[in-house]
Order: sequence, then structure tokens, then C-alpha cells
Amino acid sequence: MNSRAAEVVRLLTVRGETLAVAESLTGGLVAAEITSVPGASKVFRGSVTAYATDLKHELLGVDATLLAERGAVDPQVAAQMAAGVRKALGADWGLATTGVAGPEPQDGRPVGTVFVALDGPLAARSGSAGGGKVEAPRLNGDRAEIRMESVRSVLALLLKELASEQTGNERAQDTEQNGGF
Repeated sequence: MNSRAAEVVRLLTVRGETLAVAESLTGGLVAAEITSVPGASKVFRGSVTAYATDLKHELLGVDATLLAERGAVDPQVAAQMAAGVRKALGADWGLATTGVAGPEPQDGRPVGTVFVALDGPLAARSGSAGGGKVEAPRLNGDRAEIRMESVRSVLALLLKELASEQTGNERAQDTEQNGGF
């Protein structure tokens, strides 16, 4: 899995951008994966592990009414967590994970329900993306497998966004680094 984290660190370094992470069900695993990459300190601002629902509101600014009505396992909660950590830690990009790893359902959601989100800068060239995005991978497996797959999913979401926003200069640097191909 470390190759995804290494690619995130590489692309953010090339772009001169930073990342912050808000985690619930992953409990710090996303931050651990990113910080395992040499050079991560150039791009990684930090993380907030808001496992308790009240901390999602208090530390990340997730709407209290939303949390009361829908619970912590909700796509809008994930989006607000990503935006909140981005703002709180002063990063260009914010990532978030929330979901049910098991063994029991939570907030009326079955085990394996996961939402991963990102919040980022608007693309200057096109006025598109960045902003907020949420995906809902339906995950199977035991608690450990669901948590690790959540890490993979949120890193893949950011990689997809970073790759779609690469500028011509970044592509040229990639080509040069990869032997001209």
C-alpha cells in the first residue's frame, strides 16, 4: 500500500501543496501510512483522529444538527470532516474517513459502510474540482481489512484528483523522472 502514499507525497511535493487528514474508523492509519514515506514532512501538515462523534463537531466543525440527525457515518459528515481538517490545519488538501468497521452495525449502518472524502483547492485552469468529493466504497472483510481498505480508498481518491489536475509542467517532470516515456 505504501506505493499509493509515496505517490501522494511525490505529487504534492511537485505541486508545492500540503495535506491534512481527519480520521474516524481508520484511527490514525492514513496518517501513519503517509508519514511512513521519506519526505512526507514537506507536505503533511498533520491529522485529527476524531473517533468520538462530539469531536467531529468540536474539532472539525461538522454541523451538530447533521450529526444528531444522521449520525457520524454519513457522506455529508465525511465531506465536512475533510473541509474542517483542511481549514483547521491550514492545508491545501483535506482527506477524511468515516464508517463502520465492525463487528456491530452503527447508526443504522451495516458493517462495511464507509465514506471517504477530500476537500481541495479549485483548479485555476478549469474552475473545476478540488472542492469536495465523497466516495462510498462498500467494503467486506473483518474489522482490520475494512480499516485498511478504507486507507487505500481515501488515498486512491486523492491520487485520482491529483492526477486529473496535473499541469503540463508536472507531466513533463513525470516524463523526465520516468526515463522519457
